[in-house]
Amino acid sequence: MKLEKVLSIVLWVLLGVSAVLIVSMMTNISENEADPTMGAWINTNLTWSYILLGVGAVLAIVFALYHTFTDKEAAKKGAMALVFSGVVLAISYFIASDAIPQFYGVDKFVAEGTLNTTVSKWVGTTLYATYILLGLTILSIAGSAVFRIFK
Repeated sequence: MKLEKVLSIVLWVLLGVSAVLIVSMMTNISENEADPTMGAWINTNLTWSYILLGVGAVLAIVFALYHTFTDKEAAKKGAMALVFSGVVLAISYFIASDAIPQFYGVDKFVAEGTLNTTVSKWVGTTLYATYILLGLTILSIAGSAVFRIFK
């Protein structure tokens, strides 16, 4: 059998199992929140969702790595994207301050330990990275329009 046919059959089987689980859960829903049958069906559906998510994530990573290692051009583009991301992250990290911001209720977060200088530094880093990427996006959109006019 061709690979496409096998994949099509696997997808239809997964769809069928998902449909049976959803219908079974819907028929067993009751008004009683302490009903163990309803809880079991919800847990079964959540477990099935986790399995599908995990298998999908693993397959996506495996096929992306396979494509990267078999195609030199894709490997070069992937390495350039990683280097660019690292440069943006490094610039953002060096620009960010580790000072704890002062706002109403900050004392509660500091006392709980959820806000410290490390957290403040990484929050600033992600904010600056967002600003840098937004600026580069706007420049590339405007630049492509200008280049198209002169072309």
